[in-house]
Amino acid sequence: MASELDVRARLQRAGQEHLLRFCAELAPGPRAALLAQLEPLEPEALREHCRRAAAACARPPAPAPDLAARLRPLPPERVGSASGVAPQTRRLWEEEGFHQIALNKVAVLLLAGGQGTRLGVTYPKGMYQVGLPSQKTLYQLQAERIRRVEQLAGERYGTHCTVPWYIMTSEFTLGPTAKFFKEHDFFHLDPNNVVMFEQRMLPAVTFDGRAILEQKDKVAMAPDGNGGLYCALADHQVLEDMERRGVEFVHVYCVDNILVRLADPVFIGFCVLRGADCGAKVVEKASPEEPVGVVCQVDGVPQVVEYSEISPETARLRAPGGGLLYNAGNICNHFFTRDFLQMATREFEPLLKPHVAVKKVPYVDEQGNPVKPLEPNGIKMEKFVFDVLPFAKNFVAFQVLRGEEFSPLKNADSAERDNPSTARRALLAQHHRWALQAGAHFLDAHGARLPEQPRDWRCTCEAGSSGPHSSWTWTRPGHCRPDSLLDLPAPGSPRLRKQPRPGLQGGKQAALSF
Repeated sequence: MASELDVRARLQRAGQEHLLRFCAELAPGPRAALLAQLEPLEPEALREHCRRAAAACARPPAPAPDLAARLRPLPPERVGSASGVAPQTRRLWEEEGFHQIALNKVAVLLLAGGQGTRLGVTYPKGMYQVGLPSQKTLYQLQAERIRRVEQLAGERYGTHCTVPWYIMTSEFTLGPTAKFFKEHDFFHLDPNNVVMFEQRMLPAVTFDGRAILEQKDKVAMAPDGNGGLYCALADHQVLEDMERRGVEFVHVYCVDNILVRLADPVFIGFCVLRGADCGAKVVEKASPEEPVGVVCQVDGVPQVVEYSEISPETARLRAPGGGLLYNAGNICNHFFTRDFLQMATREFEPLLKPHVAVKKVPYVDEQGNPVKPLEPNGIKMEKFVFDVLPFAKNFVAFQVLRGEEFSPLKNADSAERDNPSTARRALLAQHHRWALQAGAHFLDAHGARLPEQPRDWRCTCEAGSSGPHSSWTWTRPGHCRPDSLLDLPAPGSPRLRKQPRPGLQGGKQAALSF
C-alpha cells in the first residue's frame, strides 16, 4: 500500500488534498482504510473528473436549440413488434430464439448496482419483496424465469442447455447480493452459471469541483451508472468468460422491472434474424409528458434522447396515424452481440459522455461533524448503458406491450407510480389474463363466478388475512399455445395440485403459485 506521503502528493496533483485533512487524527485502522480508498485514484483522472462534474452541473439543463430539426423517429424498417405481427412471423422469431438458447449461445446480464434508497430500504433492489403471497423477491422471480426458459428450450431440442446469468453489482450491492444468493441456494441454479462482478465507483463532487469526504476516513463514492458496464466487463474479463462458454448473444436488463422476460426467445430471435448487433425493447409512451427517454434518431444515428432534452412542443408532435411521433419509450432492455460488447469496451467506452445527477450527499464539515443535507449538495457522474447505441452498425428496436413487459419498481408506496403496489398489481393482472386465456374462471367466497375483469385485486386468503390473490388455476393445461407456455412460468414454474384451491374452479386443475 502506498504511504501517506505518496497519496498526499498524488492528491496535490489532482487539486484534492483536502481529502486528507483529518488524516492526522485518525487511528491506524481508519487511516489505512482511507489511504487504501484513495490509492487507486489516478491524479489526472481525478482532477478531470472533478472539473467535468462542476462544469457540467454549471450548464443549465435545456433542450439543444437545434435538436428538434435533427430529431427523427426510427424508420419502420428498424422496428419490430411483439403484438403487431403475423403469428407465423412471431413463431419464426421465437423458434430462432429457442434454437440459439438450446445451442448455449445466449446469456442474460443483470444491471444491479443500485440500492433501494428510493424504496426506503438500504439493501439491493433485487432482494425486495413487492408483497406477493409467496414473498418471492425480484431476484427469485428472475432466477425462476431463467430456469424455465432453459427447460423450454431443452425440451424443444432434446438437449441440456444453460443460460448463464451475469450480475453487475457495485460496492454497495455485491456483498449483500452474494450472501443472499448463497442463503437461497442460488434459487436452484448452478452457482457456476451465476457470475457476479463489480462496477467501478466514482467520487461525488461539490458544485465547485471538490471531491466530497463522507466521513473523516471515507470519500463519498457512487457507482458510475449502468453504463459502467463496459468498463466492468473489461475489468473482470467477463467477455472472455462468455467466449469460453460459447455465448454469442447477451440480453441486458435492469433489476427493477418485475415483468421482464429474461432471454426472451421472441426478442432474441427477432434480433438474430435481423442481423442486429444492438437492439432495444421499447414501449409506447403513455403521454407526451411521461418521464422516459425516447429511442429515436439524431442526425440519422440511433440513440436515446432523455425526456428533459426534448422540448414540450416536440414531445407533443403527432404521427399521421394520430399517435405520438416520438413514442418509443426506453425501458433499459437490450440485446447485444458479444462482438459488439467487445468493441464497446475497447473502442467506444472512452467516447461516452457522462451524465450529471445532482444528489443529496452526506459529508463532514470543516470541524469533522457529520452532516445529512436537506437539499442537493453534490454531483454524481454516470454513464448509461444505452450510450453506445450510436455506435451500432445495425440497430433495431422491438416494441412490446407495457402491460406485458414493463412495470418498474423505483419508489416507495407513498409515490403515485412505479411503487411496490403498482408492480404487484401489474404481475397479478398479467397472470389473471394468462389464466383466463388458458380457460380458467374465478369464484368468490360464496362460489359465484367473478367477472373476467376484476376491479379490485385484493381478497381474503385462506388464513383470513387480506392480500393479493395467491394463485391462479387454469383448465385444459395442454390447450395453451407455446408462447403462452413461455409466459406462464414468469413468477415460478407451474405445479400440479391434487386439491383445487378455494376461489378457483376448472376441470383438471393446475395452479400457478407466486
